[in-house]
Amino acid sequence: MFTGIITDIGRVRKITKAGDTRLVIETHYDTSEIVIGASIACAGPCLTVVDKDEGWFAVDASAETLSKTTLGGWKEGTSVNLERALRVGDEMGGHIVTGHVDGLALLVSVAPEGDSQRFVLEVPESFARFVASKGSLALDGVSLTVNEVDGNRFGVNIIPHTQTATTFGALAPGDHVNFEVDVLARYVDRLRETL
Repeated sequence: MFTGIITDIGRVRKITKAGDTRLVIETHYDTSEIVIGASIACAGPCLTVVDKDEGWFAVDASAETLSKTTLGGWKEGTSVNLERALRVGDEMGGHIVTGHVDGLALLVSVAPEGDSQRFVLEVPESFARFVASKGSLALDGVSLTVNEVDGNRFGVNIIPHTQTATTFGALAPGDHVNFEVDVLARYVDRLRETL
């Protein structure tokens, strides 16, 4: 469980493809405090730490994860939004984020709006019903509030802090980001189906 508040920007140090793909990620986290088996959200997907040393940790990504997220396109040097798992008693600054990415959103446009950047994104039609004006969602692991919705397109504002504290400052139209619907929207939709 996560909050969507990014606490580090890591960097992919090494990628090893075998049965699964091992990703070694450089971090500013104190890795002596990270236990093997811990969950870390890496650009959204919740991944399990399988190895570590000073300044880095390693995770394994399955073929399913690589096919449903941006991880399949990562290269050595790719910057990665990181968030450690929520602990009981931590501040809940964003919204409940599971790290179970639903798919990819396409960044359609970026335009200045005051000091912020207005991102317009597009999701597959099957996910449009989960996006609501003033609702929450996670993009590349970042908790965001939806400003407006138009079909399967929606807009979010990226304030200057988010531009510098996440990888969003480097995004451009045509880029894809990992998209996770709000967990409450998911359950409301499922309940609606059963009524």
